[in-house]
Amino acid sequence: MKMKKVLLIYNPKAGNGLFKANLDKIIEEFQKKRTLVMPVRADRPAVMNEVFRTAEREGLSKVIAAGGDGTINMVVNTMLNNGTNLPVAIFPSGTANDFAHYFDIPHNIDEMVRIATEENYTYADVGCVNGKYFVNVAAMGFLVDVSQKTDPNIKNTLGIMSYYLKGVSEVPKLQPIPIKIESAEYSGTEKMYFMLVMNGKSAGGFKRVAPEARIDDGLLDVLLFREMSLTELPGLLFNFMLGNHSENKNVIFFRTSKLRLETDADIDIGTDVDGEKGCEFPLDITCIPKKLCINTLRKDMEGSNW
Repeated sequence: MKMKKVLLIYNPKAGNGLFKANLDKIIEEFQKKRTLVMPVRADRPAVMNEVFRTAEREGLSKVIAAGGDGTINMVVNTMLNNGTNLPVAIFPSGTANDFAHYFDIPHNIDEMVRIATEENYTYADVGCVNGKYFVNVAAMGFLVDVSQKTDPNIKNTLGIMSYYLKGVSEVPKLQPIPIKIESAEYSGTEKMYFMLVMNGKSAGGFKRVAPEARIDDGLLDVLLFREMSLTELPGLLFNFMLGNHSENKNVIFFRTSKLRLETDADIDIGTDVDGEKGCEFPLDITCIPKKLCINTLRKDMEGSNW
């Protein structure tokens, strides 16, 4: 029987380098299952582009993204921008791993390899903002660039806690941002602190940001957090941790397949896609139904029941 050939794109710094340290074991486990691995570092974009351009000629059957949400984002953008759409397997080894959490992807090497070499797939929607794809979340406003501002060494040491600590340090800079929203489901002008456009359920390690979101429904779950008094903020954050925030009076929630965001604010508004630096305003955001084929525990998974 002919051996399969897969592309493994990994972040060498993810998990404080633990994935890189186990790379030989991972390759060995794939070989036991008659699968050859082509490893490529995620910090080599030129190599990634070349590999995806020649993926069909090389006979690659799928791509494995090993890292956090940022690594998956990089893999998906590079792959789709090169006109390739291979099935994607996920090896979660980043800080938050929100996209992997949606599918209950384990962290055990043997289990990850087993899932990646089986043929159980779920088709997932992909978001797109100003031509840049995202798999889990696009965010804008206060706190959205916390992951970008957090020292990578601290992230690797403290994990999710590093985001919380950095977020607390940013609270004194809180200021409302005027924003105009245009969509079929909701249109209006609001003053917001921050906004999340969710494809998945969790973000930044918070498990229930959009608890009813489905990754295959052709819709994005939109949450806008309005300007409020600082005395109201702790209560909202508590509800946010419990996943009860969508009913809060200071939260606007709706689902849509397409929206446009504009602002006349004379400040630099932070934007973020899957934990990486996003695009500048105005923002045109769409949902592309079932664009990605994801290796999952079972066929056609609906996501974790958190």
